Amino acid sequence: MDIYKPLVALLAMVNPIGVIPFFIAFTQEFDRAQRKQTIRVAAFTCFCVIGLSALLGLKLIEFFGISIASFQVGGGTLLLINALQMLNAKPAESGAVTSDGAGANIAVVPLAIPLLTGPATISTMVIYAQKTTQWWHQAVLVGYGVVVAAFVWLCFSAAGKIAKVMGGTGINIMTRLMGLILAALAVELLQSGLTEMFPVLGITKFR
Repeated sequence: MDIYKPLVALLAMVNPIGVIPFFIAFTQEFDRAQRKQTIRVAAFTCFCVIGLSALLGLKLIEFFGISIASFQVGGGTLLLINALQMLNAKPAESGAVTSDGAGANIAVVPLAIPLLTGPATISTMVIYAQKTTQWWHQAVLVGYGVVVAAFVWLCFSAAGKIAKVMGGTGINIMTRLMGLILAALAVELLQSGLTEMFPVLGITKFR
């Protein structure tokens, strides 16, 4: 397993810079302490989603009798859908989001789930966890959850400054760039899953 690919995929998919406008909108009425608490909870939730997906996701799909090839195709499709959303300058994992959650903690929903992490993130971690051959590979995947959480914390902590420097146009450009990277990774996952399901697709003839 290429040990760096999961981190690239996670950073492209989570893309907290693209979620900064939502963070600012949802926390504009918060005081400084409430905003800091929201940042900590959102970052920790992202770590939990990534870490638990790496450790337990494979056992769950085995329990339901789902093949890895099918999961790769499904996960790759979800990644591609999210990538297409990002290429249109929409945050990955977005969909219908409301901020009037009747007392729900916006740090968990909708910021951490689904704006930052969601089905595509879980699928990606399960797929890469299946490819691990050493126990420390899995530990590295969990460690990447720490890296992503730290990145989320840094971006949200500097949300005001980043928004001023980048502006709406800059954030859109960054979101589209991350979407392009994610699309390439999605195609790789789809190709791998389809080739395993239909070996004939992996046969290339040269004339």
